[in-house]
Amino acid sequence: MNAREIALNILKDIDIKGAYSNYSIKKHITDEVPIKDENFIREIVYGVVENRLYIDYIISKASNIKMKKIHSTILEILRMGVYQMVFMDKIPDSAAVNEAVILSKKYGHQGVSGFVNGVLRNISRNKEVYKKIDKTNRLDYLSIKYSYPKWILKKWISDYGEKFTEKLCEANNKKPLLNLRVNTLKTNREDLIHRLGEYGYTVYKTKYARDGIVVENPRRITEIEEFKQGFFTIQDESSMLVGQIANPKKQSNILDLCSAPGGKATHMAQIMDNQGHIRSRDIYEHKLRLIRENAQRLGIDIISTEIHDARILDEDLIGKMDYCLVDAPCSGLGIIRRRPEIKWNRKEEGIDALKEMQLKILNNAKQYIKSGGIIIYSTCTISKDENEKVINSFLTENKNLKLMGFKDLICDIQYMDTSREGYIQLFPHIHGTDGFFIAKIVKDL
Repeated sequence: MNAREIALNILKDIDIKGAYSNYSIKKHITDEVPIKDENFIREIVYGVVENRLYIDYIISKASNIKMKKIHSTILEILRMGVYQMVFMDKIPDSAAVNEAVILSKKYGHQGVSGFVNGVLRNISRNKEVYKKIDKTNRLDYLSIKYSYPKWILKKWISDYGEKFTEKLCEANNKKPLLNLRVNTLKTNREDLIHRLGEYGYTVYKTKYARDGIVVENPRRITEIEEFKQGFFTIQDESSMLVGQIANPKKQSNILDLCSAPGGKATHMAQIMDNQGHIRSRDIYEHKLRLIRENAQRLGIDIISTEIHDARILDEDLIGKMDYCLVDAPCSGLGIIRRRPEIKWNRKEEGIDALKEMQLKILNNAKQYIKSGGIIIYSTCTISKDENEKVINSFLTENKNLKLMGFKDLICDIQYMDTSREGYIQLFPHIHGTDGFFIAKIVKDL
């Protein structure tokens, strides 16, 4: 099976079966796939998913068959061909067309290869005409150019303005760099940077996270001995800031209500020097297993895992926790650059249900913490409906709780630095991190 066929099968998993891009890629790209092919596959897959609306716009103008009548597999083949011709300068149009025709003969009915050949050759001959987008309607233009559902753009424009939204969309369509969190129980950042450099990795420190490292060329980094020995784990810089902002003291009692896969729990454990107790909860056993495996690899033994729905109050824990972490279920609109399929999987009507769930979990969390206890609320989204508005609503109804500033725990984040007020919102195009919200709340003594 060649690289393009592997890419096709991954895209079918994502767009037709609803699979997550990272899981599907891991399933289909085996160790036998050469590095060059792996990079090519990843570029096509992420490129097609990120630019799907724009690619479909081009296909719709070049095809005499309506989009909804094109078989899903054939449409994926066309999308791959268009992506190569429009976005990949090093791929000759003839190669993109010919390979698409070969795939269509294998996966389509008799005669469909002629249709694929005709559409792609038509686009190749008139590329600039088909690429042009009408700018009359600004929302339509942004939606097509950056391949975003209009409801997401409307929400962001309402929250942050049009120019801000366009820069955000542009950043989300760029490939993010891999971040690692140093396990300070076993090493330090300078030592790990040196070790990784000896493997030939290009690495440097993260800007805001004290335990973070950026890796520019992370080819199979989880196969090296330092990973197996638990010297580091993979975690975005924005996510590392949750533990850093929580800053839990040694011997603390912590409840992590939505813990899997455990990155934030293990980080807090290492900040506590592996002294204290962290209850990590989730509703799926296979996710809890990931937490246990990560903790064991990192040499952490203060984490216990429990199946529990965060929406249900556990009366046995009322008033017993020093810290409660609510890494809330959310729309995930802040991690689109890592999982572009989120753009197509999320629905506008689901936001209200998420807000209700987030508030429900927060209202349970407030009962778990002692007087003087701390709640950390975080999401991987940039929607004000799920962030500032949720926190404001929660605090309005709970006068014995208030935001707690943490300027001393994070360096200057420049734009929208509200750390003194007790919360921050991070953006890919400004901070170079995932879109992430963190609030620190303290209960009155």
